[in-house]
Amino acid sequence: MSDSSTARTFTRAERRRFVARGLLRAAVITAAIVVLYFLTPQTGVGDLPLGVALVAGPLIWVGVAIWQILAISRSPHPLLRAIESLTITMSLYLMLFAATYWLVARADPTGFSVDTLTRVDALYFTTTVFSSVGFGDITPASQSTRALVTIQMILNVLLLGAGIRLLFGVVDRRRESGEEKL
Repeated sequence: MSDSSTARTFTRAERRRFVARGLLRAAVITAAIVVLYFLTPQTGVGDLPLGVALVAGPLIWVGVAIWQILAISRSPHPLLRAIESLTITMSLYLMLFAATYWLVARADPTGFSVDTLTRVDALYFTTTVFSSVGFGDITPASQSTRALVTIQMILNVLLLGAGIRLLFGVVDRRRESGEEKL
């Protein structure tokens, strides 16, 4: 750890490059997550037992979230890294819920108010639940899908509150130690 008096101060051009590179990295990773969501074959993944998906999705997300927190704590630019991490973890969170809803709809076609829930429909539904808009054109129609949507709503609040606080708490600790001069 370096003393705040010996920490390097970056030029305006260096700061812009760091920010541009960080935003580009977050955009590319987010795009890759979305592309992966849409290009994952329907056979194989679509035939995955629902219980496996309901366990694997959260485990993947928790692993990525821990990895991102560690990356923030090690980064020479923790605020920038926290913004990247938030973008990545939120994108993954939304895609995992969309994939879960898509798999649920395949396992139980009566689980939602529409005849067929496509991947676009599942992502749209996930986003409306996340944003608390809930247009009502797609609704959970069974007890199990209502329970799953309720879990997402509770996690939305936790993620937005505790998750953001955790990410930026790491940034605050790093800044207080004088290690960041971006």
